[in-house]
Amino acid sequence: MPTIDESLIKHVHDHYAEYTYDMFMMNMSAELEEIELFSEYVDVLNEKKIYTFEAARSGTQTTETDLARANGESVHVVNLSSYNYLGFSYHPDVIKAAQDAVAKYGLGASSSPVISGTYLVHKQLEEALVKFFGLPGRGVSLFTAGYSVNLGAISAFIKPGHHVIMDAASHMSIVEGAKLSGGEMTFFRHNDMAHLEELLKKTCDDFTRVLVCVEGIYSGDGDYGNLKEVVRLAKQYGAFTLVDEAHSALVAGDNGKGVCEQQGVLEDVDMYVMTFSKAFGGVGGAVYAKKEIVQYMNWYAKCRMFSCALDPAVTGGMTKVIELASGPLGAERRKRLKSNATYFRSLLEGKVVLSEGDAWVVIVHFGAESKTLQLNDHLQRSGLDTSIIQFPAVPRNEARIRMFITSEHTQEQLKKAADVILQSAAKFDFLKK
Repeated sequence: MPTIDESLIKHVHDHYAEYTYDMFMMNMSAELEEIELFSEYVDVLNEKKIYTFEAARSGTQTTETDLARANGESVHVVNLSSYNYLGFSYHPDVIKAAQDAVAKYGLGASSSPVISGTYLVHKQLEEALVKFFGLPGRGVSLFTAGYSVNLGAISAFIKPGHHVIMDAASHMSIVEGAKLSGGEMTFFRHNDMAHLEELLKKTCDDFTRVLVCVEGIYSGDGDYGNLKEVVRLAKQYGAFTLVDEAHSALVAGDNGKGVCEQQGVLEDVDMYVMTFSKAFGGVGGAVYAKKEIVQYMNWYAKCRMFSCALDPAVTGGMTKVIELASGPLGAERRKRLKSNATYFRSLLEGKVVLSEGDAWVVIVHFGAESKTLQLNDHLQRSGLDTSIIQFPAVPRNEARIRMFITSEHTQEQLKKAADVILQSAAKFDFLKK
């Protein structure tokens, strides 16, 4: 088999800072060119000691941690890269509940949930979620990954000949769920209700099932979805709605029932998607919907049907999280989280380009992708770990630093993080003009 062109390898070595994630996604030939080039790229970044990704954490996702970087270096950082919003992943009662579930049920479910993989602990989690949201006639379908929830729910609900209308800022799991369904796909401009209505007018008729997919909080933009208006328009034109509350379940709303509760549309949403890896502090996810829809999904969401059921330890832990989030501790931590987010934003407002709103996902725009590698390296070495996103996750030259505030951060930690951001903004030229 022919070897990779040496000139391409040299180009990677000489121009590594200009390469972005999307440049290794396509290859029209039979050769493994994109795979070999990506390997060369990572090797160069490690040689330059600026490969910051996949750094191993030395312990739980607490507010400060030590990172073991790929080149062997260790750095101590304030952790704003983890979406453990309420600190439940390391709460002792949650850990104890997980340990008890392992002792009783074993490590894994060892089967599909529709065969022999459903345990009593799964039913307990479903019942806890139904009780938490509190609407009659509703049920829960559990999935082993948050990504799989949208993949399975949309592809089970939508068939070829049906139509999915999505916000342009929708998570990739929504987009791929729509692709997998075989239905028609259309995007409306982010939070643009006039555009959504225009598409609904064109699409909705007596013969076409239409599903509108939006999010409670858009993690790439840090803003809220306009759920109240989305639901109103969907009902007006006879469409169904799916709301992904990955970054807002347990956090938004007076009782932690998400942006749907906050905007008064919880009863009107057809499918409420939640992810257990954010405020729940675990892994997996669920759809909350009418019992008939849930029962159908349990059998026709292929990524659920043909996957092993959620492991008992996580399931037991998530049940305890709901108990804690429903009580005084949940209310206290939600209040503290929102206060922390407000405080952190106040340290940056007017100095850098920030995401709008008051959410705990705080976005700082820095622009050109060419800054990403050096900037991320500088942030870590300065004692701050963040989540940097760039094209194709966001439009070209709209790269941004994404930070997740938690209830457990102290003001001292947030002040240090803000100082690092502002110092980096001066160094990399993204202070607000």
